[in-house]
Amino acid sequence: MSLRWCVIFFILGIQWSAYGQVVHPADSLKTDSLRAGSGKRLRPVEDLGKQFDFTDLTRSILHPHREVNPMHNRSGITVVPNIAANPTIGGQLGIKAVAGRRLGNDSATLFSVGATSASITTKGIIYFYINHNVFTPGNKWNLQGNLVVAKTVTPDFGYGIGRGLSGGTKEDSVLGDPTHKGYLIRSYYYNVREKVYKNVAKNLFVGAGLSFEIRRHINSGDTTNNATPSSVYDNRHGFPKDRYSANGFLFNIEYITRDNPNRAYKGIFFDAGVRVNQTWIGSTKNSVQLTSDFRKYFSLSAASPEFVLAFWNWGSYLVSGDLPYLELPGTARDGSYRSGRGYTAQYFKGTQFNDTELELRFPILANKFISGVSFANLQTGNDEHGTKIFQVFQPGYGAGLRVLFNKHTRTNLALDYAFGRFGRKGFFLNLNETF
Repeated sequence: MSLRWCVIFFILGIQWSAYGQVVHPADSLKTDSLRAGSGKRLRPVEDLGKQFDFTDLTRSILHPHREVNPMHNRSGITVVPNIAANPTIGGQLGIKAVAGRRLGNDSATLFSVGATSASITTKGIIYFYINHNVFTPGNKWNLQGNLVVAKTVTPDFGYGIGRGLSGGTKEDSVLGDPTHKGYLIRSYYYNVREKVYKNVAKNLFVGAGLSFEIRRHINSGDTTNNATPSSVYDNRHGFPKDRYSANGFLFNIEYITRDNPNRAYKGIFFDAGVRVNQTWIGSTKNSVQLTSDFRKYFSLSAASPEFVLAFWNWGSYLVSGDLPYLELPGTARDGSYRSGRGYTAQYFKGTQFNDTELELRFPILANKFISGVSFANLQTGNDEHGTKIFQVFQPGYGAGLRVLFNKHTRTNLALDYAFGRFGRKGFFLNLNETF
């Protein structure tokens, strides 16, 4: 097989995802871009004509003499293979369709996106979703929502932040899983969520919505009662072992100045919310949760604005009531399921949980085709044996490469290798930055 066709098949194996907002209004880069040795701050300039991405690679192989406008907008509808990998799902293969456009004629209107995908993984997970994030002309309204139908296999390493326990009952030991034995929980998962945000001031949105999260045919392999962490938790908190619903109202406030959520160079993203689950709309239990998501990006170079120091803090805190075991906040339970690299999803979990991450992003090649990252994270949470949030921290760290897939939307292929405690480590393959 010729080199040309090898490259083409490799390109077709890369997913292009638009799972979030694509473009946000630019704030002043004066607050984020630093110039060494000077009190002045410069505005980074991104020259797309000097950048090289996968589309350029394809064109150079198939049509080496074709001229192209470097500012041409490639957004539209794309159908591609959906490939991903991480320790939670294993390897993933499927198909995805993504679409994006700006509504109306106002250039300040944020980019609207939608996506749908069906996939299967090597760990037996089958996943189908449709999601959208639509901004009406002038950003007057923002509609966010998704529909998910899935057959899931969830690895479970117990409740808490991994702190060793002394004393307690046998059930306490099973719930905390101090040996990190690990269990598998199989279930069918359905989620319908819709939020509507209203722009009330510059960069500021307030919103409300509903979310229905339903699991059926839950099987943790517990045939003797209290033999698995989820069984102990369900018995103590009065949840059925084979099913639950977590249906609630969502109230959020959002402030956005970051320039691009796929790969931000500058700005802030902040979202704070309240979730109120209620039995009268079908929830198994009542509960109230507070959530927070803060991200800040510093461009460190005017000449190379993609040289970025990025900070992220995400948290979820139960105020009252009870949450189902698989809805507890924990590792990778943020909105994009990517926090806490180095561990599988929900490796740590509690009713109170917080994750802090720091990442340095830097170009490697002059044409920006290959970039690198180094990162670290700290997770903390509570347990049912007296450990409080911010009392015990569990670290993760690693490094990775970024391959520029679409320079116009700043879509990257992200390849990370991360390490954690208790012998945890793994390879993470995704589209776009973790945060």
